[in-house]
Amino acid sequence: MAVTGTPIPVPAGRRERRGWYFYDWANSAFQTTVITVFLGPFLTTVTEQAAGCAPGADDCDGVVHPLGITVAAGSYYPYLVSLSVLLTVFVLPVMGAITDRAPRKKPLLAGAAFVGAAATAGMGFVTGDRYLLGGVLFVIANIAFGAAIVVYNSFLPQLAEPDQRDRVSSRGWAIGYLGGGLLLALNLIAVRLLSQDGNPQRTLDIARWSIVSAGLWWAAFTLIPLLWLRDRPGAESTTERGNVLTDGFTQLRRTIAHLRAYPLTLAFLGAYLIYNDGIQTVINLASQFGTEELKLSQDTLIITVLIVQFLAFGGALLLGALATRIGARNTILISLALWLLVVVAAFWLPAGRPGYFMVLGAGIGLVLGGSQALSRSLFSQLIPDGREGEYYGFYEISDKGTSWLGPLLFGLIYQLTASYRLGIVSLVVFFVAGGILLALVPIRRAVTAAGNTPPKII
Repeated sequence: MAVTGTPIPVPAGRRERRGWYFYDWANSAFQTTVITVFLGPFLTTVTEQAAGCAPGADDCDGVVHPLGITVAAGSYYPYLVSLSVLLTVFVLPVMGAITDRAPRKKPLLAGAAFVGAAATAGMGFVTGDRYLLGGVLFVIANIAFGAAIVVYNSFLPQLAEPDQRDRVSSRGWAIGYLGGGLLLALNLIAVRLLSQDGNPQRTLDIARWSIVSAGLWWAAFTLIPLLWLRDRPGAESTTERGNVLTDGFTQLRRTIAHLRAYPLTLAFLGAYLIYNDGIQTVINLASQFGTEELKLSQDTLIITVLIVQFLAFGGALLLGALATRIGARNTILISLALWLLVVVAAFWLPAGRPGYFMVLGAGIGLVLGGSQALSRSLFSQLIPDGREGEYYGFYEISDKGTSWLGPLLFGLIYQLTASYRLGIVSLVVFFVAGGILLALVPIRRAVTAAGNTPPKII
């Protein structure tokens, strides 16, 4: 028997919306504390120990053999990032199909969030040379993180009317930055108070428990949305049993087929896939580059990330204001040129000079929020009316699930050259190629082809 999944016509109350916001507060700890700062250097150090390198060694050419494959210790984490996001590509559409058909969505949010949080907290057991355990836990946590985001985003149309969604979504994003930044600041205090000069094992232990703290934070604050959100059914919810795995891939196939009818929309999406891959790779591997190549301390990395968190708001507002004058596409192209400068500048950064790294982080903050926010809003102009959820589902796959080519290239370059600098500068290809493809898309004609009315400035 089918259960209606039509979004409610009346927006939800403040309490329910605040509950929704708090999931962004909860899960941002994973993105900020784990992915951006601690996990790359931590897991790389554990892998180097498994390869026979002494803790704190300035140079390590050791290798490990996961599943019998020879992998340079410094390439292990980038390869894991590629593997996890590649697997996420297959998980997200299936999760989307389950969410659309589920009569209750909160259990799905709880399941994905608590699995991810448990895997993150499980990093407390990654001691000595247990790099394989760390790799498995990271892959599980990263996939669960993306799956929970799919469920989380599906609540938005049911929490606000169309003209309110930008404001509601922006508040969630803002609260997420605040939550992620707060836990990171607390971890910075721990690093400063507990670190000991000449004791790399103490530094490794602090990193481990900082990662664990993110898992506990994620789990604890997920309880708020679970208590305050109403258990709304999905848009195509049903109590009938079916093969949701098959439904997920069928839905993905239909989305791809429909996209082919709008080649200009597909061209923009292709450009986005490429330049966003570069953006996500810089975010994911910046801490590993700072620690392994520039020999910077954990507290320097944390301060830099806090700078990025703060300036991302100002950068988004600045680029948003610029877009009202010259259009979103031109503003995105400018942001990609700035990203290109950031990557090239990273190649020339001197080791052991934290001030230069922080300045580079400020540059990332200025372009990070705006480049992603404007890409999302520009894509909304290219979606045929009535297909918003389906197309944004595919967009989320590209956002969360295709940033694997960059880490793969980074890992390969390091394995071949033993140079993190060459690995980071190799990412220029994503910004150059993505920018060229974006510049070639006739945006106004693409908007018209999708059946929409182009804005005056685009």
